[in-house]
Amino acid sequence: MHEAWAHHVREELRRRGARGGAARDEVIACLARQDCCLSAQELFDALRGEGKRVGIASVYRALEQLAEAGLVHRIDLGDGAARFEPALPGGEHHHHLVCDTCGRVETFDDPALERRLEGVASAHGYELDRHDVVLHGACAACASSA
Repeated sequence: MHEAWAHHVREELRRRGARGGAARDEVIACLARQDCCLSAQELFDALRGEGKRVGIASVYRALEQLAEAGLVHRIDLGDGAARFEPALPGGEHHHHLVCDTCGRVETFDDPALERRLEGVASAHGYELDRHDVVLHGACAACASSA
């Protein structure tokens, strides 16, 4: 899905003089195939499910390096586990809906919300760099069964 992001990340790391690493390359490739954020454990499980021989410590190190470089966004969905998703060079992003009953996570885009957030920041004298919006509640399936 985000092959251009993966290429950008590898080039940026090379530009910064970071040494290459097979585990980090696998983490980058896995993140590039995702539609939404994943925890380190979920990334590790996905890689192992693909038959990749990557250690969990290597996954954590790769994610930390990518986050420090601003190449991934660290997302907190409120369950205590940090999740990560590509920080696209053009700034494109989405937000998250979290079902507090079943744990389902859905993404959403809302241009009107983006404009409103920019307006709020501007009204308070801030220049907005980035933001996270996470809405909690019950998904349709859980709400109808309650």
